[in-house]
Amino acid sequence: MPPIPSHPYHAVARHLLLWAALALALGAALAPRAHAQDQPHELGAITQRWLDGALAQAQPGALPLRMEVSVGQLDPRLRLAPCARVEPYLPAGTRLWGRTRLGLRCVDGSTRWNVFLPITVKAFGPAWVLAGNVASGAVLAETDAVEAEVDWAAEPAAIVANPQAWVGLIAARPLTAGQALRQNMVRAPDLFKAGAPVRVVVQGPGYAVTAAGEALSAGAAGQNVRIRMTNGRLVMGIVNADGTIDAAL
Repeated sequence: MPPIPSHPYHAVARHLLLWAALALALGAALAPRAHAQDQPHELGAITQRWLDGALAQAQPGALPLRMEVSVGQLDPRLRLAPCARVEPYLPAGTRLWGRTRLGLRCVDGSTRWNVFLPITVKAFGPAWVLAGNVASGAVLAETDAVEAEVDWAAEPAAIVANPQAWVGLIAARPLTAGQALRQNMVRAPDLFKAGAPVRVVVQGPGYAVTAAGEALSAGAAGQNVRIRMTNGRLVMGIVNADGTIDAAL
């Protein structure tokens, strides 16, 4: 399907990563001391202060979403050695979005340790919520959804924030009333079916040739499809908005 117009989802995720990096750069100001009497659950307070400091430095009021961060607890059976400085950090491959985790490591103590604390980042903002059930394959109309505030970070798939990005698209699966529309829930309508004759633009170094072919599957704008050319050769191509297919040899 063609790319859905951009929205603040990815920008917010990038801002959150920036907040994490900024807080780490502040060093001792955001790295509280954990003494011998500290218990694992008290690390939640350290993490909360770190996150609050990062959010404050980034001036979240300028962002399009209302952020909320809640901190979970470590296993209460953990017994961590005394540490003069605990450093929060974002583990590789994770992001501050939805259900995730934050690393806590002792960087100044007789025994170095490293633990992970569960956190939940919520991002509330306007979205389009289905007013009723929608069958798989149905074409979405403006009346199928109403605007409401939802948690954008509740699921990994990105929110479809603009009505221009979903009206006229096809439900990719059965949809339920109350669901917020996300990119993995809709797809572009098929421009041709399997077995249909199609026009293929074959491009090479310094030339472009238009030829006839047969689609081996249904195709929508932006999709990759396989085509059987009149000489029997199979090629892959990308469907254009007008139903033609760009292929390269």
